[in-house]
Amino acid sequence: MVPLTNRKVVVMKRFIIMVSSLLVLIFQISAKPLPAENASHPATDAYEGWRLAIQAWTFNRFTFTEAVDKAASLGLRWIEAYPGQQLRAGSKEVKMGPELSANDRAAVRKMLRDAGITLVNFGVVDLPNDESACRKVFDFARDMGIETIVSEPPPEAFDLVDRLCSEYKIKVALHNHPKPSRYWDPDKVLEVCKGRSRWIGACADIGHWLRSGIDPLQAIKKLGNRILISHFKDLDQAGDPKAHDVVWGTGVANVPVLLKELDRQKFKGVFSIEYEYNWENSVPEVRSCIAAFERLAGSLKPGGWMSVLADDLSNCVFPAGSWSMAEGVLSPHGGGDIWTKKRYSNFVLDLEFKLEKHTNSGVFLRTGDIVEWLHAAIEVQILDSYGKKEVGREDCGAIFDCLAPTMNAVKPPGEWNRYTITCRGPIIDVVLNHQHIISMDLNRWKEAHKNPDGTPNKFNTAYKDMPRTGSIGLQYHGHPVWFRNIRIRELR
Repeated sequence: MVPLTNRKVVVMKRFIIMVSSLLVLIFQISAKPLPAENASHPATDAYEGWRLAIQAWTFNRFTFTEAVDKAASLGLRWIEAYPGQQLRAGSKEVKMGPELSANDRAAVRKMLRDAGITLVNFGVVDLPNDESACRKVFDFARDMGIETIVSEPPPEAFDLVDRLCSEYKIKVALHNHPKPSRYWDPDKVLEVCKGRSRWIGACADIGHWLRSGIDPLQAIKKLGNRILISHFKDLDQAGDPKAHDVVWGTGVANVPVLLKELDRQKFKGVFSIEYEYNWENSVPEVRSCIAAFERLAGSLKPGGWMSVLADDLSNCVFPAGSWSMAEGVLSPHGGGDIWTKKRYSNFVLDLEFKLEKHTNSGVFLRTGDIVEWLHAAIEVQILDSYGKKEVGREDCGAIFDCLAPTMNAVKPPGEWNRYTITCRGPIIDVVLNHQHIISMDLNRWKEAHKNPDGTPNKFNTAYKDMPRTGSIGLQYHGHPVWFRNIRIRELR
């Protein structure tokens, strides 16, 4: 053997150190949770590419904070704000719009994130032929992440507006208030859009077209790809300025035909529900509009998201009288758990839950036996563990008795939490309130009563052998708990 020179020894040592460091780094990375399919919570739109929002004007008798709460209760993930709405109770002078302070803007962004809602549009707002005034609106839109400003600018302002649209990368949609407003006629919209960039287009307000005596279908065909967003409505009658909103599909708008035409045009954009009737208590009617939209839009191009539970719970198994659904909220009344009749294999499950102090509950996945479920189901724990600095295998977000969450992400009792649970083959990922807290490979749980780290668990079945197909269940453990917006998208 030929002895190594000193130089070769040094080079070899450096190489060994480099390889060792690389192996340590690889180990550290591999020890971390794998990224979930959805690193945060997904959009759950019925038609991929169509986003169903609420125009906060629907709730103009309430504050913007209350409007966001109502939108969240309806399962909506998008909202359009309007200028001048009181931001929150007790501060009448603080209103949505460009005059909001930096602190209030930050508070709104946090509130929206906590509610799982994105602010996409803003209007109807003035855009005069005044660069300073317009920039205030565009600056506000950029700061809040708004995609589209809805406005009725004067014709002489279009050079300025088009230039700002291109600079800020924010669209401006021309709104059609009823006749004799500036853009009530789609021909006028086309006239002012001629030669303009694609940042400028139409906000197709279906209800106002009907009030002005314009056939919405012909207007949609005429405007074509100039339609950026829609204030979508259905009315009780056409040609009458006093006509009022009704549940979509029950009025004169011919909603199925309008949606079919927009689908034919390959429209990609936001539909804002602007329900201008029964102002103090419109949530039930808005909920019915959402159901109609999801049924009709989903039949045109299914996005894959479906409600897990029927409104009457007819697709579930549970002890008689032990669960009820009211205004979209599922509540237990004692007596047992609730299970889906349908069995699921690979899926993304998205739901919200609310608990009280000391509440204990859970979400069961792929349950092979809904009677003897303990050793035939994987449970994602629901527990009032708010405020705990260290969390274990029985705290909220855990795979019960098997794997602790990486952090404590549950909200205080009385607030709504959101789970997104992804099951694909042996991999289970859990996101709780925007935090990816679980990434589990079932194949690592090779023995009954034993976790990979050597700690015991109570299960007679090794988790690698747990059923890969089964019912989804929600647990009643003797404590108050509420669920809403339970949706699922099956994976191939």
